[in-house]
Order: sequence, then C-alpha cells, then structure tokens
Amino acid sequence: MRLTDFLKERNISVGDNFRLLLDTLKLSGEEYIRAKEQEIGEPAKMSKSKGNTVDPEEAIRKYGADTVRLYILFAGPVEKDFEWTEEGVQGAYRFLRRLWSLFHQHLESLRLVKYSGEDFTSLAGKQKEIRHKTHQTLKKYLSSMEDLSFNTAIASIMELLNALQDFQPSQEVDYKVLRESLETLLFMLYPITPHICEELWHKLGHERLMVFYPFPEPDEKALALEEVEIPVQVNGKLRTLLRVPVDAEEELVKEMALKDPKVSQWLDGKQVKKVIYIRNKLLNLVV
Repeated sequence: MRLTDFLKERNISVGDNFRLLLDTLKLSGEEYIRAKEQEIGEPAKMSKSKGNTVDPEEAIRKYGADTVRLYILFAGPVEKDFEWTEEGVQGAYRFLRRLWSLFHQHLESLRLVKYSGEDFTSLAGKQKEIRHKTHQTLKKYLSSMEDLSFNTAIASIMELLNALQDFQPSQEVDYKVLRESLETLLFMLYPITPHICEELWHKLGHERLMVFYPFPEPDEKALALEEVEIPVQVNGKLRTLLRVPVDAEEELVKEMALKDPKVSQWLDGKQVKKVIYIRNKLLNLVV
C-alpha cells in the first residue's frame, strides 16, 4: 500500500506515532521526510508524544519576544490548544510594525501636545468618534482581561489601531485626541508586549517607566455617542456616508439622505420603491 493511501484512509498525520509508523511500513528516514514535506494526512495538534513541538526560541530570534507573546495569546482561548503556524507569527509581527509606523508618522507633532479632560469637552465629528472608540475599546479590554479572554482583548486593540490609522489629524486638538488614544493603546498592550510599549512610551517624552503611571479608566462621557456615521446605498451601491443622531427613526434618516447631493444625483427623479434601514448601521434606497 502507498504511504499516502495508508495515511489518508486512517486519518493519520505524519506526526502521529511516527516511529511506530516507520517500523510498521519499513519506511526509510528519507521516505518519511518526503511524506512530511508533502504534508500528507491531517494536521496534527502539537504534542511531545507526536514529535511535532515547536521551539519558540527561533521565532523569538527572528521576530522578537513581543511578537511571540502576542501571537500565543491571540491564537485562541487560553483553555484550548492551537496549531502553531508561521503565518500567524508573521501576522502578529505585521501588527506591531503597523503600530510602530503609526507612532513615528505623527511622533513630532505628538511630542508637542499635552492634554487634559478639559480639552475634550467640545469635540465634534471624527475627533469625537475616535475618542468614543478608544474608551469603548478600553472598557471591552478590561472586561476581557478579567475573564482571561486575551484573544478578545487583543482583537479589540487591533480594531482600535485600524481606526487610528484612518484618522487624519490636522490641528492641535486632533493630535491631543490621537495622543490620548495611542497612550491608552500602549497601556492595554503593555501586559502583552512590554518591550515595544516601553520604547514608544519613552519616545513620546515620558521619562519614567509605564509601571509608575496609573492605568487609564473609561470615560463615561466619551462612551456616550450622540451621532453615528452610516453608509447610504442606492440599489446596494455605496453613495455616501451620512452622520445621523443615534437611534434615529427611518423617516428622518431617509429625509436627510434624499437631501444629500451625493445621493440625489443617483435618484434622478426615480421613485424610491423600497427602503431598507438598519438602525445605526445602514440605509439602502431601492429605485
């Protein structure tokens, strides 16, 4: 019987009791290596008995300890096994690279601003959205860490970084909002990736280590969002983004959309046959 048939029929990975497999089939070491390279059989969970464990030292030397810590904690719930993959490690590394790049993109301006609660009393538009997202993430993070749901906590931090990358600061108050958000992000990442967090914290101009500063708390005022931005579609195609009051009724949102020139040009006198409205999420006009 061919090796491939034997493995597939029995749902066996090349890592399963491979010594017994070699003896039973009288395979040479070369044949075993060739089978492994071809990835024959089903993936095996990492186990000492299967001879398929991974030494993290190699990944640490290549990507750094922070990357490996981030990958392990993000791979899945702590109570479950996970399959180590090079792609997963690279993904964690890319995330930290994006964080590093964002800091250095705005570092000069960030070092020039300081902030206090009074600076955020009259925010509007994107400034308010970013601050809301930051404190919403912080609240979710604290809850996830308390439950030891490290992967969920990291996922929320990644979402926040995506939002900060889309933010385009142009004035002093923008940079104050961005600095608060980035510092909050560093505090959340600190238990997971302490080395890069301390380095970026120092680059912002702080002289003492992060452990000497109080951990931030969610700002209830920032969590209260008055407006949301929703996509407006015509026949399923995005035509504009519309800022509307939170929990606005369908008629109000429809009226606002019809007055928007970016929407009205696509209606061109046509009759709206159907309105699909998902509160705080979407408006789709079918003509």
